[in-house]
Order: sequence, then C-alpha cells, then structure tokens
Amino acid sequence: MAGEDRVQQAAQFLHEAHQARAKYQPIPDAFAPRDINEAYDIQEAFHELLAPERGAMVGYKIALTTPVMQKMVGFGHPCSGVIFASGVHHSPVTIKASDYVRLGAECEIAVLLSADLPAASAPYNRDMVSKAVAALMPAFELIEDRDADYSNLFFLGVAADNVWNAGVVLGQQVTDWQGMDLAAASGVMTINGQPAGEGKGGDALGHPLDALAWLANTLAERGKSLKKDMIVMTGSIVTTKFLKQGDQAHFQINPLGEVRLTVA
Repeated sequence: MAGEDRVQQAAQFLHEAHQARAKYQPIPDAFAPRDINEAYDIQEAFHELLAPERGAMVGYKIALTTPVMQKMVGFGHPCSGVIFASGVHHSPVTIKASDYVRLGAECEIAVLLSADLPAASAPYNRDMVSKAVAALMPAFELIEDRDADYSNLFFLGVAADNVWNAGVVLGQQVTDWQGMDLAAASGVMTINGQPAGEGKGGDALGHPLDALAWLANTLAERGKSLKKDMIVMTGSIVTTKFLKQGDQAHFQINPLGEVRLTVA
C-alpha cells in the first residue's frame, strides 16, 4: 500500500473534481501515483468515496486491451477499473448529455459470470475462465474523460481515476456462444448512421476471454477475486468516440448482436 496520506489525498482530489464537474487535471505531483500499484491503491480509495453516490460495485472494465486504444492514450499496458450499479443500462437506452462533462463511447464484448474466479485458483487461462462465463453481450462502455488533453496524458493518473468509467450499455445476452469464433467476431460502430470505426474481437489481447483471464490474474495479485454475476467489459475494439446531444450510436458485432444508445 502506498503512503496512506498520499492515497487519501489523491482520492479526495479525484472525488472533488468529479463533484465539481471540473475539466480533467492531472493528480498533483505531491501525491500522484508513481507506479500502477499506487494507481490501484488510489483507485480503491476513490471507489470508497464514490460508492455512496453510485451504488454497489457490480463488475470491472478492462482498459487498453487493444493496440488502437494503447496508441490513443500513449500507454502500452492494460489496466482495470470498476463498474457501479447506477451506471448499468440496457439497450436501447437514452442518456442525457448534461450528465457528463464530455461523454465518450467504446465498443466492447461484455461478459456475465456464472461462477466465482477466486484469487486462490490463479493463474487463469482462457479455458479456465470460459467455464465461468454465463453469457456474452455486445456493449458500449460510457467514458467520462472530463475533456482531458490527450497530448499530455499521464496515464497512471487516469488509472487512479477509475480509468474514466461512467457506466455501460448492455445488449442482449447470448448464452450459446461456445461455438463462436470470438477472435474473428467483426464489429462496426456507426454514429447517426455514418461509419465511426470497426474492429475484431481478437483485438482485445488476442481473444476477449484472454482479456478476462488477464483481469482475473491481475486482481489475484492484489488478493481480489471475480464473483458470480459480475459484468466484465473486455476492452474496446474501436477508439473512443465522443458523443453530443442528438447523436445516435450503434454497435453491431457479429455473431453476438447489437447495442444502441441515444444522447438527449
């Protein structure tokens, strides 16, 4: 654990910035995370401050599982954040632009777990985690980057800021996914009917379930376990697209289906 005072100062800084809807600013050097473990220490303290407002933690997001996203933010390693109950939406959904400083959407395959993946059983591989998957869903992750400047981004600070998760939009559950070639699954995003990006399921660490195994193993290193009924977002196969009032976003990933989002 990083110095408790520094961790709490950083968590408080993030919480106050979100409450004030302030433009994104890096965590001050005096208590900024110095490595990814410190970033997670701060993130966990930040979660404790968010929980009374956002509800129970119901799952995890994995960020930067794809080369396009790593290139976008200039950080070459995956990391994770959590999903809170208040942020879970089901497609089709309308959300308010006014609830966000700057709303982004990312295109992903989401996993619903049917069993625990306890830390004690790590390390996990794709085959092991696949046995704990109840369903897959096409999904949007909602991103709140608070109008950050990507040209000068210290990503450890973003990791501490719950990797900017602002919720998820889930499509229909697909329970008979076992015979599907998830690495080859082809996804296309449109905004207002116009092409906005595309990718394949294998862009996320080679396979979406490899991303799930990465998460289970990374959490295990910190003594944490994935639990039955959790949602896991496996990483965006399209770079973040920012949405404004009036936009209609659609993500189709074959053979899993589609997800729709309207911004009011």
